[in-house]
Amino acid sequence: MTAPIAGAGLGLRRGLFRQLKTHQHEFEDSVDFLECAPENWIGVGGAFGARFKEYVEKFPIICHGLSLSIGGPSPLNIPYLKQVRDFLNEINARCYTEHLSACSDHGQLYDLMPIPFTEEAVRYVAERIQTVQDVIERPMGVEHVSYYAAPGQELAEIEFINAVLEEADCQLLLDVNNIYVNSINFGYDPVEFLESLPSERIAYVHIAGHYVEAEDLRIDTHAAAVIDPVWRLLEKAYTYHGVMPTLLERDFNFPPVQNLFKEVEKIKAIQLRIDGQA
Repeated sequence: MTAPIAGAGLGLRRGLFRQLKTHQHEFEDSVDFLECAPENWIGVGGAFGARFKEYVEKFPIICHGLSLSIGGPSPLNIPYLKQVRDFLNEINARCYTEHLSACSDHGQLYDLMPIPFTEEAVRYVAERIQTVQDVIERPMGVEHVSYYAAPGQELAEIEFINAVLEEADCQLLLDVNNIYVNSINFGYDPVEFLESLPSERIAYVHIAGHYVEAEDLRIDTHAAAVIDPVWRLLEKAYTYHGVMPTLLERDFNFPPVQNLFKEVEKIKAIQLRIDGQA
């Protein structure tokens, strides 16, 4: 597929706004595109709304939702999806993705809960993804999530993900850190997992840091720098699937913003090196 953006991007967080304004020129030189969560910006006005509008005018924007609950038991929120559709059109969003997870049951859970890896869940989720695509009037992508338990598992994680992508005929948001975290927590080969994903469905890539809880337990926090094994896995992703647009996620525990720019530049350096080897 043709990627909706190119290069290396950064997740847009309000907690970074002051630093981004102070280092505006470095920001514009380092970052090729931005990602935002629609629910954080729909209907927002005032100073934050004005700043967001400035970024929309300066950068290509992609959208990554937080609260759709594509695998949840409650009916899809169609009025909200119509708001998302209008928002995507208003900001000329290049891509829309959500988490392949559940995050609500008669109320928001504020966490990403795993979907049972079953054939029934594949059909259920695929139907809901198709409904979302019909309402927003564009393709969507789903991100395979980090998880810490697999209740009622019948399929391997990779089998479940690939079955959903095929049944729903949707795109994939490839998260390299989630592969690494899950590979430690569940004892599988991250490279084998990575190479089993369908290249033609990948819209773009996420990379992030995580927390080491124990030798055999990693927690996906997006609150730390990317570690060397995850960088190496990103290189593997490019080598196998081709160089893809890649976004750095940092949600909490923000460092000096120049540190984030260095990580974005490292993404670009890896992209350039792998491209040169192709």
